[in-house]
Amino acid sequence: MHFLQPTTWAEALEAKAAHPDAVAIAGGTDVMVAVNFGRLRPARLLDLTRIEDLRQWDTEDGAVRLGAGVPYARVITELGDRLPGLAMAARTIGSPQIRNRGTVGGNLATASPAGDAHPALLAADAEVEVASVRGSRRIPVADFYTGVKRTAMADDELIAAVRIVPPSGPQQYSKIGTRNAMVIAVAAFGLALHPARRAVGTGIGSAAPTPRRAPAAEEFLAGELDGSWDSRAELPSATAARFGELVAEAAAPIDDVRGTARYRVHALSVMARRALTWAWAEYRTDSRDSPKEA
Repeated sequence: MHFLQPTTWAEALEAKAAHPDAVAIAGGTDVMVAVNFGRLRPARLLDLTRIEDLRQWDTEDGAVRLGAGVPYARVITELGDRLPGLAMAARTIGSPQIRNRGTVGGNLATASPAGDAHPALLAADAEVEVASVRGSRRIPVADFYTGVKRTAMADDELIAAVRIVPPSGPQQYSKIGTRNAMVIAVAAFGLALHPARRAVGTGIGSAAPTPRRAPAAEEFLAGELDGSWDSRAELPSATAARFGELVAEAAAPIDDVRGTARYRVHALSVMARRALTWAWAEYRTDSRDSPKEA
């Protein structure tokens, strides 16, 4: 196994162009587990830890541009107010050691259906910025996942950053596992309310071949809330229940060692209903939420 260690982004892209089979590694929390268990034997590892640009975040055109190498711990401590849904998801990931090493970029590159960041990114309408020596492009996160652990990236591309517009309303994230900590999700759900554009975002994890949204649930809820964004009226319990049902209907889970398909469907309906109840209650009481924001 050859080990490539570029020190600049340009060198990394050149190395990936020369060796498309090279597997990128940043935190190593997914890659090294696969290597240690013999599930992955790459001819080359492309270490990205010396590229400082990947470990930075900034704001650009109203969006947070989160470098692919920013660890979860910094998302929690530095971006909890700007990206609350992603910070909630980050808090559920592994142990402090894992959160200090693991990155959102790595989660995206692995593209596991159970990746914890995916539901929050889907709900927030994030974009994945990928690059190669040919140039860079942005991929809507909903189009990024093409199959089980497969993505829309070309063989010579690397993930540079994730772009997320801070929400104009509350976000929520729920995850259920076989225990309370350091666990792979049996099912996960992300929700974002976007009062500025009268829209709702959802994200489903670990309950389909790829992370996915629940479009019918989003359309239903946006319609139900059409007259309530300004009045902030109380949410009918029947609306929350139906929303949960539609989220569950969007899933396509399987039975595995962590849980049955039937259990995952039930769990998603409960998590979606609760997430909506919590988010709407926060929206009703928080005067800072303004439809003037992006």
